[in-house]
Amino acid sequence: MKIKNVVYKLKEIYRKLSVPQFTIVTGLIIIIFGTLILSSPLCSSSDVGLWEAFFTSTSAITVTGLTIIDVGVDLNIFGQIFLALMLLSGGLGLMAITTFLQGFVVKGTQLRTRLDKGKTLDEFGVGGIGRTFQSIAITATSIISFGAIVLYFFGFLEIQNNWQRLWSAIFHSISAYNNAGFSLWSKSLQDYRSNFVVNVVFIFLIVMGGLGWRVIDDIWSNRKNLSYKKLSLHSRLVIRTSFSLIIFGSLGFFITETLLNSQFFSDLNFFEKVLSSIFETVSARTAGFTNFPISLNSISDTGLLLLMTLMFIGASTGGTGGGIKTTTFIALMAATRSTLRGQKDVIISNRLISDKVILKAVGITVGSLLFVLLMAMLLSTTNTFIKKESFTFLEILFTCISAFATVGFDIGLTAKLNHFGQFILIIGMFVGRLGILLLLSALWQALYKSRIERQKRIGYPKADLYV
Repeated sequence: MKIKNVVYKLKEIYRKLSVPQFTIVTGLIIIIFGTLILSSPLCSSSDVGLWEAFFTSTSAITVTGLTIIDVGVDLNIFGQIFLALMLLSGGLGLMAITTFLQGFVVKGTQLRTRLDKGKTLDEFGVGGIGRTFQSIAITATSIISFGAIVLYFFGFLEIQNNWQRLWSAIFHSISAYNNAGFSLWSKSLQDYRSNFVVNVVFIFLIVMGGLGWRVIDDIWSNRKNLSYKKLSLHSRLVIRTSFSLIIFGSLGFFITETLLNSQFFSDLNFFEKVLSSIFETVSARTAGFTNFPISLNSISDTGLLLLMTLMFIGASTGGTGGGIKTTTFIALMAATRSTLRGQKDVIISNRLISDKVILKAVGITVGSLLFVLLMAMLLSTTNTFIKKESFTFLEILFTCISAFATVGFDIGLTAKLNHFGQFILIIGMFVGRLGILLLLSALWQALYKSRIERQKRIGYPKADLYV
């Protein structure tokens, strides 16, 4: 009877949670479950304890790619399969999955909660439930399968064992599509730096995952008479912004690393330099794969700053990546343009953008910046290094952005942090994947629920503020 009472009380508490609170709690439960599985002898060696499994589980469910273990060595085949399943769960959208489960797992869900669930899904970029998840699954399976087939038959030809090559192709295809950055090899893709097929396939998978399901679905729906103008405004902006960032990012990276004679291009010809520039630029948009070690010695400070900018912007809404999102970035640019022109309204492609969208974009950007700076200050002012090694603030900031934007680029700092420093990165990965506004909304609703309801019924006089 006591167990039944406890279960009943837990269900009641779960039922009363708002969608943001439910998402956070469910995410934590999934991470804890993943930690217990990965740390078990069934999945890993004795070198993977609870802490290593906890860090890896968080990195996997947030599709970040930062790791303090060697996935190909410390995890056996069962552990690698379970890790791949976690990447799929996190990549398909932790928010969408948890809000979807809320309506089916928690019995007695009220109408208000169901409406909030639909609203959250729409804001995440995947309106609807049944058809949405079916389409997401079909799209993901098709693209991942295509990538795995090409990698098996034309990419990873150096792997002689057929089963090992097949699993490597499947795992890396899953990781690339979900913008996760996990690799079975400790050197990531450094051995395939000049392999045209491998680089192009990874670029394709990362871009497809980063564009988001809504854009892919929009393109597929208009496939018979495909025209750029027939696509929705969201799809057009995502495609235009994404490819603009790839082009200008690749060009900028190529110029900076060539002019500054960095080690990154030291042994490459012109064509390989171009291919590597495109690969690193695409990977910086939250994927985290690298074909050359990233450090202050291998990449110039200007190149690192460029990569940090791309990481912070990230992928697109509804995609498998992180960052503030391309739509947030374009909304801010449009608002800046309107301000400089003295316009009262924000116009994008002859469409009026609501003030609510602009305020949300500003909130996401400012909140994300402050959170990243807070992470960097905690790491730089606290003795968190095991060997008391000296790291520059650029290295610390780079790692914090990599964690928060769920990129997974490691500049050599992650493994040298103690548990407190790594815990800061864990929080950064979790908050970055869920979204800063979702976290703040959950905390605000928990602390000031009555105050929020009261403010909705109160009107305030207007006042001018000089800025």
